Amino acid sequence: MATLPAWILRRETLLLAGAALLGAGGVAAWVLLQATVLTIAVAPRDGTEPGLIKAYADALDAAHEKVRLRILSFDDVRESAAALQDGRADLAVVRPDVLLPTNGLTLAILRDQAMVIASPEQAGITSFPKLAGKRLGIAAHRDADLWLLRNLLGYYGLTLEEAAGPARDSAVLLVPVDQEAVAAAFRERRIDAFVSIIAPSAPKALALVSAVQGVARGGKVAFVAVEDDGAVIERFPRLQAVTVPGGLFGGRPKLPADDVKTVGASYRLMARASLSRVVAADVTQQLFEKRTAAAQATDAAEYVQAPAYDTTVAATSARIPIHPGAIDYYERDQHGFIERYGDTLYLLGALAGGLVSVLAWIRQRLAGLRRERIDEIMDRLLEIAGQARALRDPAAFEALTVEVDALAMDVVRYARAREPDTRTMSAASVAIDTARATIADCRARAAGDGGRTGRAVRLHGAGGA
Repeated sequence: MATLPAWILRRETLLLAGAALLGAGGVAAWVLLQATVLTIAVAPRDGTEPGLIKAYADALDAAHEKVRLRILSFDDVRESAAALQDGRADLAVVRPDVLLPTNGLTLAILRDQAMVIASPEQAGITSFPKLAGKRLGIAAHRDADLWLLRNLLGYYGLTLEEAAGPARDSAVLLVPVDQEAVAAAFRERRIDAFVSIIAPSAPKALALVSAVQGVARGGKVAFVAVEDDGAVIERFPRLQAVTVPGGLFGGRPKLPADDVKTVGASYRLMARASLSRVVAADVTQQLFEKRTAAAQATDAAEYVQAPAYDTTVAATSARIPIHPGAIDYYERDQHGFIERYGDTLYLLGALAGGLVSVLAWIRQRLAGLRRERIDEIMDRLLEIAGQARALRDPAAFEALTVEVDALAMDVVRYARAREPDTRTMSAASVAIDTARATIADCRARAAGDGGRTGRAVRLHGAGGA
């Protein structure tokens, strides 16, 4: 039977194997506790969102949170939405009315925008039909804003013209105006009303309304309301109903005098649908927990809000669904460490227990094989003692002596590699001593018998002489 390597059964080997298991568990724990880095597609470059996301990313880094952001910048929200849809990003700033990714689910509203159309009250523009044939001023705008305005005017049977000249009766002439020149444009009668698609409470919105108020008779401003906003939303489901609260732009006199119903669009932080609920919940939590820190860098953090929904079913089945992980955060149903990683920890524990059991079985099996080897050695020593009694050849005795020495060395190796019991070692020692003594006695007897036989022969020869 082949001799097993002595190092296999050494205590150091088994300790090393145990240390390797502990190391593997430590590596697994380290991997679980590493920060999750998510790629976020951000647009538009000239908007407020890049600064907002940068402020959040810096706040997460400063606090060493387990969620970090890697920013991927784009010129337009159509591109950022496409990056989420084709898998280049885990998160994205999305404006649903421009492009809604098929795999995107909402985490939070970064900014709600409303279509605000204001004019001096004396102009008499209080509804969309009264915009017909009028000149509508607009400041810096994007293609998405024009799409919204054109569709809303089309709903009321009006068209939007951008060429210079008088407007047709069923058309609204769009006139570009610098934001700082709004009041002058009203005084010079270059515009009859002004439109802005903006967060109503933003400082720019307050400044624009203030400019209109400055040229209005008695400071009275009229706002164009979308009374049938529900029907408009049904027609354009990626828009949303927005209410500008009365008094938002001033309190004496209250401006507007009553709530103004309008429509608008939202800039949303969306995540790919395949993002785990745990990570999505963590990202959503950080959006609100780090808002104060982010607000130190940009006022845009003040406008981050949760998407409105009534029930969980309504949230997940809406036209623009909310990510289940975000719902977990909003409903305070986030999982703790054990709930999050319980299955993984159970699997690692079961794997570690299985490996320990396998090592124990291997150790036991190898120990059994070594004991079998000791039994074979002692059996062979007993056989040698029996063989020695039948030998007469000195060379045969020498061969047995060499074999006994080799077997004795095997016993020594076994004793050094293991901690054998006293009884086994005593038996092995007795067997070795017995074999050696038997060989020595038989060798001496064989040598004595040979001498007597020789003398008898010689005496016999002398007598015959």
